[in-house]
Amino acid sequence: MRSKIKLLKKRYNTGLKFIEDPMHVAVDKLSSNEINKKPYRYDIINFLIKNFNREAHYLEIGVRNPKVNFDKINSSHKYSVDPCIELEGVPIDFMMTSDIFFEKLNNNEVLSNEMKFDVIFIDGLHLAEQVERDISNSLKFLKDDGFIVMHDCNPPSEYHASENYSYRLSPAKDYWNGTTWKAFVKSRQSNDYYSCCIDTDWGVGIISKKINLGNPSSTANPFYEFNVLNSNRKESLNLKSFEEFKELILKNDKLIE
Repeated sequence: MRSKIKLLKKRYNTGLKFIEDPMHVAVDKLSSNEINKKPYRYDIINFLIKNFNREAHYLEIGVRNPKVNFDKINSSHKYSVDPCIELEGVPIDFMMTSDIFFEKLNNNEVLSNEMKFDVIFIDGLHLAEQVERDISNSLKFLKDDGFIVMHDCNPPSEYHASENYSYRLSPAKDYWNGTTWKAFVKSRQSNDYYSCCIDTDWGVGIISKKINLGNPSSTANPFYEFNVLNSNRKESLNLKSFEEFKELILKNDKLIE
């Protein structure tokens, strides 16, 4: 009995070291700060859809739980893509990976290869290589005046930006943005479209073919190091408040057909 109490006490003290560790405390504050930011991703998406003043077509890549975002989207036509690995029995339109969906879409095996979306929301596998493919595929099926919206583009710490979602002793705990930011930063170097990141809800990235959201990034970060991002966050991501973003869109609403 004594040995069991001793073991429990040792585990408690070990846990206390993690909880009281300065790095854990600092990262926990960053998480709390991000959680309290508004508006949420669906508020931004609904703003864009409403501004079209037409029947919009919305595509969501990476749904997981529809109650979190998909069900809150006010669009005339909505389509969801998710392989449903994490949750079973979820009502998804296309239960497959985004790679397979876009391949089938391109081959006219689902919907129509002439289909163009007004808003495509990317929130699937949070790893840069996959996100880059999702951006590239989405651009092919995006209307000229449409928008790609991306979640998790502004991780508050390197722990939130880990490649490993399963590591639970991280100071970031269950909050995970993955390496989405790398794909977004890479897209920020393109001259083929415009992009910015709204500083809310873990970073909501926006890509537009038509509306000038800002100049491409000039920050050199060839190896996509987090410390470089952290030191040049505003320029690298073209960070904007939601109010600044709304002003840009409303100023250029004549470009939205």
